[in-house]
Amino acid sequence: QVQLVESGGGLVQPGGSLRLSCAASGSTFGTRTTGWFRQPPGKEREFVAVISYNSLSTYYSDSVKGRFTISRDNAKNTAYLQMNNLRPEDTGTYYCTAAVNRYTQVASSSTASSLYGYWGQGTQVTVSS
Repeated sequence: QVQLVESGGGLVQPGGSLRLSCAASGSTFGTRTTGWFRQPPGKEREFVAVISYNSLSTYYSDSVKGRFTISRDNAKNTAYLQMNNLRPEDTGTYYCTAAVNRYTQVASSSTASSLYGYWGQGTQVTVSS
């Protein structure tokens, strides 16, 4: 079992930065591909970024590519999402998630929420002046 707790959200002005953290419990976190999804107000949840269990590969949505960076530290059982040059459309609840299966690789299909069996409670990010 894996339990995930996000932190680091808040209110930031356009162009600002935030770093989200995802603290995991459970001994298998380091063997699971980990991703971030977000849910904008009034909209469906959408994929943001994903990182393989061994940090060798990442994949981003087109809307955040070049602005967000996903990373992980398996020794600390923690994943991160560094968000730079934030825009109002980045506003939403951000969720950390871990894959159902272990040792999976990252691919374009990694955007499907059905691949992930463990979810955090979410952290709110608001980008507004």
